[in-house]
Amino acid sequence: MHIESILKISSDLSLSKKAIINVLYTYGLVNKTLNDALKPFDISIQQFNVLRILRGQHEKPISLETIQELMINKMSNTTRLIDKLVIKKYVKKTINKTNRRKIDITITQEGLKLLDIVDAIIDNTEKKIISSLTDEETQELIRLLGKVRLIAN
Repeated sequence: MHIESILKISSDLSLSKKAIINVLYTYGLVNKTLNDALKPFDISIQQFNVLRILRGQHEKPISLETIQELMINKMSNTTRLIDKLVIKKYVKKTINKTNRRKIDITITQEGLKLLDIVDAIIDNTEKKIISSLTDEETQELIRLLGKVRLIAN
């Protein structure tokens, strides 16, 4: 289905505008689908991303700034995301020993246990989202999005 009929907009859009609207609309759908899969666990896709970043540090603490740099969706409310994860006991914050103005962030055992469960659910959801594409089409999508990122970045 064409984006113009989905969004009920005139079809005299430029090709570049159609492409961008398609990317943004598809991002919204994918984001909603992933968040719906995580809803039973009371975490968002952004919180899941933070937990995966922290797991990748192998129990070494990292700063809020480093987490922000590694986020898929860079946003200003990372502090709030971390605070929510602390309340849920998935993340721990401690004062940095060498610079007391900095906070070290690590994943807890509860956070690791949650990821063990949720990883498979997200993997299956991602596969379902892409299931209508062949492997070659998926590779082409990745290539084209990478090309757009080079310019947009």
